[in-house]
Amino acid sequence: MSTTCALCCRVVPNERIDDPQVVQEHHLRPERRAESDTVMLCRPCHDQIHAVFTNDELRENYDTIEALRDAERLQAYLDWIRGTNKLDIEVETSTRLRDRR
Repeated sequence: MSTTCALCCRVVPNERIDDPQVVQEHHLRPERRAESDTVMLCRPCHDQIHAVFTNDELRENYDTIEALRDAERLQAYLDWIRGTNKLDIEVETSTRLRDRR
């Protein structure tokens, strides 16, 4: 069964899901996993979210998929990723985020 990424809305076909980590569960309220809603994301989207937002930011401002889709920091990434079928990308933690950790 194919899976659609809740963030970029790309469909990950069955034949690409030979790697069990290509689609990942994202907790919308980090560090509160027991009560957190979850969404399924492709690996690049999950990696990108955690590269540009702290858990505090995710918990306080981006705890819905709609808020993440509307996040200014993700717009260029989403425009790019929607035009590719890549499921493995290199993601670097932003300097702003590294400085806050």
